[in-house]
Amino acid sequence: MSAPGSVLSAVRPRRAPVRPEARRAAARTALLGTLLPVLAVLIWHWGIVFEWQLPFGIRMAFLPYPGDVALTLWDFAFGGIKNDAFSGELWIHLAASAGRVFSGFLIAAAIAVPLGILMGRYRAVNALFDPAINLLRPIPATAWVPLVLLIIGIGDQATLFLIALSAFFPIVLGAISGSRQVPQRLIEGAQMLGTSRAGVITKVVLPASAPAIVNGLRISLGLAWVVLVLGETVGVRVGLGATISLARDIVRTDLIVVGMICIGAAGFLSDRLLIWAFRLLSRGRPLIK
Repeated sequence: MSAPGSVLSAVRPRRAPVRPEARRAAARTALLGTLLPVLAVLIWHWGIVFEWQLPFGIRMAFLPYPGDVALTLWDFAFGGIKNDAFSGELWIHLAASAGRVFSGFLIAAAIAVPLGILMGRYRAVNALFDPAINLLRPIPATAWVPLVLLIIGIGDQATLFLIALSAFFPIVLGAISGSRQVPQRLIEGAQMLGTSRAGVITKVVLPASAPAIVNGLRISLGLAWVVLVLGETVGVRVGLGATISLARDIVRTDLIVVGMICIGAAGFLSDRLLIWAFRLLSRGRPLIK
């Protein structure tokens, strides 16, 4: 009689071994992904050394050297090099900025996803909201700043409003597009099975619209990091955008570049986190490639 453990091990499916072709493909992808950043750093260094002048009047000689930026980045994160007011302060500023970005993003998503689905499925809802959305959508966030200062004031609430407003439009457009592309046969089949109108929206339209909604959410999350810098110049003292603004005032070009690098890295990691979360929720369904 075999032991229970051996029976379970025989029944439990084994994981397929990673093929050498898959490993080589992953290594090739990683190599291609690092090629462009390395080339950009080399061009950056040579441009400063040889004082290149690029189109649009870009004078490379005024940029800090990559090595100086790397030292400033290390000091900004861990301290121990320059020991100034910015040493070791990265995580405080990053946490404040990430909190504002995700709060504004979640507010926008909570409003835009259901509204976009309803606009895509019901003509009356679309006729009611479409003119206002397309009228407000071309207005840049910079144009809202003076009005926001008057009606909201300075601080976190103004920043959250600017982020949520800018993040709203890509999400609602993605939800509208996705819900309109749902095959009518799926809806008719659900109705024949006795599914209510609310059930059709939640059980058929929403899952079928998920790929377009996810794309809108990804664009919106990246845009939220873009607007963050603008929002944190409105009376905010803690945050990556506020750090860039202060570094501009004291002419610290190395710290400006460090702030830009931190925002880019934070935006990249948040996009990967969003993709991972949707892959986990979809349980392997092809929502994201």
